[in-house]
This record gives sequence, structure tokens and C-alpha cells, in this order.
Amino acid sequence: MSDTAALGRRPTIRDVARTAGVSHGTVSRVINGGHWVSPQARAAVEEAIRVTGYTANHHARSLARGRAGSLAFLLTEPQHLLFEDPTFALLLRGAAEALAQRDMTLVLLVAGTASERANVEHFVGAGHVDGVMLISSHESDPLLESLLRAGVPTVCCGVPLGHEAVVPAVSVDEAGSARGMTRYLLDRGHRRIATIAGPHDTPGGKYRLEGFREEMGDLFVAELVEEGDYSEESGAAAMSRLLERSPRLDAVFAANDRMAIGAMGVLQKRGLRVPEDLAVAGFDDSGQAARHEPALTTMRQPWARISAEMVALLVDVIDGVPREAMTLSTELVVRESA
Repeated sequence: MSDTAALGRRPTIRDVARTAGVSHGTVSRVINGGHWVSPQARAAVEEAIRVTGYTANHHARSLARGRAGSLAFLLTEPQHLLFEDPTFALLLRGAAEALAQRDMTLVLLVAGTASERANVEHFVGAGHVDGVMLISSHESDPLLESLLRAGVPTVCCGVPLGHEAVVPAVSVDEAGSARGMTRYLLDRGHRRIATIAGPHDTPGGKYRLEGFREEMGDLFVAELVEEGDYSEESGAAAMSRLLERSPRLDAVFAANDRMAIGAMGVLQKRGLRVPEDLAVAGFDDSGQAARHEPALTTMRQPWARISAEMVALLVDVIDGVPREAMTLSTELVVRESA
């Protein structure tokens, strides 16, 4: 693996020129036919191309131009979630707006199945996009590793579990935000607080649970933890299991709004009032929280800024500009449910 591939970005003409010890123009002339280039310079460029892996990661048309002028918005979830989960739509809209300001094109890719993943790997590896914004990454998903092996510039939305040191990301302070919501519930006098965590192989699932546990301290009870998959149905199922084990709860904190809304549906069916009998809080503030009855107390993620920062970060990675991961703050939004 070349140095650039190891850093998680595709080699550029600039990398080839630096390796060969020649100018950018000389590399371009070699790629476009080798006219007006000495045999020594041509040999140096060809060797640099081999060493950097430049030709292996570019479509022929992109070899000549150097850039495709587009970035991929890659969702590694089933296709239906693109329309059902409002958080993805918010990120997609923000990314499209940020790219439009740069006169670049957004390419939407979905890799929720093995066949879709193979198609995405072929499409991206052929150089049809300059880089990838990976949305909703799972630690067990092999796609990120495939992108790195191919030298495709990649940034993640959320901490890329298992690849924190090599893949830059834009994320919110997951643990700190969860601590803030938990502290708010504790300050309201709640003590028997349950949580519905997200999948343990996602950054939201892992770090929001960690923050909840840390803030609860001695009040943390393991049996008051359930896990969902971020869907409304999983939130409802988790709430039912919690009530079966511990019917006397003060509050429940769900790792996203959809699970919180699913939990409230179960409570209402059982004749429990929110917030009088049990307070409910969520995470995201993606639109559903404000529209629900009762309106949901939640942690607001800065969706537009997350998208804009991902685009800026990825463009810098493509250009070879060193950048570190970025962590953004959230905002507690208090509504009727808590």
C-alpha cells in the first residue's frame, strides 16, 4: 500500500510529481501520451505511478483530468431508511448545498446489501468520484476497509470505530451530549432512568451509552438498558421489555428520536402519561421531535454544519491538506415530553 493509500486518500498527480522529482506538467504530458518528455523523465514518472498506485485507482478519463469533480454520499444502510430516517435526508440536503457552492456534484450511493456494496466498490474504484462521505458506518462493515485498500479519499459521519487513527471524521460529542441529557433528567428529580441504546457497533450506540452510564454513576442499573436499531419499531419493543422487567420507571432516554417516539407509543397504549407518569427524551432533533404529541425533549445535532464540515474535510483530504477529526457540540432542546 502506498503512503497516500495508507492515509485514506487516492493518489493525485501532485503525489506522482513529488515522487518522480518532476513538475506537475511533466506528469500530465506523460499521462496524455508522453509528447515532449525525455526518456529519463518518462521512466521516472512511470515508476512513480507504479509506486503511488495512481493508475490503479483512476478511470482512464479521470487520469487525464485528474479530478472527477464529484463526491459520493455513501449510505451503508438498507435503501428504505434513506426515506424513513429523516437524519439521512438532512445530511444529504446539507451536503448537496455545500457541494453546489463549490461547483461540484453529489453522487448518492447506497450499499445496504452485499451486491450493492460490490457495485459501489467498483464504481468508486473506477474513479467516478473524487472521494466518499461515509454515512452511518458500522464497525463490522467491510466497506470502509475496502475503500482504504483502494486508496479512496474517505471521511466519516461519526467516529469510524476501529479506524479512528486513519480516517478523519466529523461527529458530535456523543458521550458528552448523553451526559448532558442524563444530567438534565437527574436534575428534574428522576432516579430510575432507563436507556434505549443504539447498535453497539455504531458510534452513537457506543458512546451515548457510555455517557449515560458515566453520568448515572451509582444510580446506573444494567437491567434498565435495552438496545434498538434506531427504528421506531425497535424503540417500541425495547420499551415493552423494560416495562416487563421494571414497571416502576421515572424516565427513559433513547439514543435517537425515532426510538423515543416508538417508546412513547407503547407508554400511551398502556395508559401511561408522558411526562406525568414517565418522562421521555431522545437524541437528534431531526424534525419528528417537534411535530410529535407530546413534543419530544431531545439533543439537537447541527445537521447543516455537519454536512458542510464533511465536504470541507473531504476536499482537503483529496488535496493532501492535513486535517484532524472534528467534534461539534449539540444543544439540549426542552419540550413537553420531559
